[in-house]
Amino acid sequence: MTMPLEILTVPCRTDNYAFLLHNDETGETALVDAPEAAPIEAALSARGWTLDYILITHHHYDHVDAVEPLRNRDNAQVYGAANDAHRLPPLDQTLNDGETLSLLGEELRVMDVSGHTIGHIAFHFPHSKAVFTADSLMALGCGRLFEGTPKQAFDSLCALASLPEDTIVYSGHEYTQANAKFALTIEADNPALIERVADINAARESGRPTVPSSLVLERATNPFLRADQPGIKIALGLEDQDALAVFTEIRQRKDNF
Repeated sequence: MTMPLEILTVPCRTDNYAFLLHNDETGETALVDAPEAAPIEAALSARGWTLDYILITHHHYDHVDAVEPLRNRDNAQVYGAANDAHRLPPLDQTLNDGETLSLLGEELRVMDVSGHTIGHIAFHFPHSKAVFTADSLMALGCGRLFEGTPKQAFDSLCALASLPEDTIVYSGHEYTQANAKFALTIEADNPALIERVADINAARESGRPTVPSSLVLERATNPFLRADQPGIKIALGLEDQDALAVFTEIRQRKDNF
């Protein structure tokens, strides 16, 4: 078994993140999402890496704008969801929910995480204990439901939350400080959340990113993963409702926050 992948977080645009994944043994490099070419090209050049694969999570412009220039840089192969192929840049390989393939010398599992959009996928690398979730599960939040239903989003988040707790979550935006302010309106007395908010504020004050985050921390603090918690149900006046109804209420409150 190879060593875990080297994963580099690349800030792009105003608040996007792209991620470069590199296997030093095979010399291969993959990119998850392509918001902006210049910072990604700079990161590749600084390390002398050749870009072999581009993995697209969903069709929104701030995740695909730089696919073509980056594809042409090193003749990279572009992978994306079969269900989203009609509105993605041209794909060299289409992917389906539950599909497992070998990439960068290790196993890659494809997860449909529709909700933010239909056809949104996440990329799980079990050996490297990493999942790339873009705008589905986010640090202390989840993406606005532009296309999917609350049930689709809830089911997607439940699937992501069921991954091993030592999984690291690489999401697509630096929204964590704003998400933290909202999370405190849902569960203000959660000690883990209070501690995390202080850490987030300190990180942002010093210019450090808050992405990636750990799945165990998301489970302990992210209100969208905690809709089954009795304390949250009581706080929202939904004691007799199921977790999906509570999630739906939390999402509606966030939309209006």
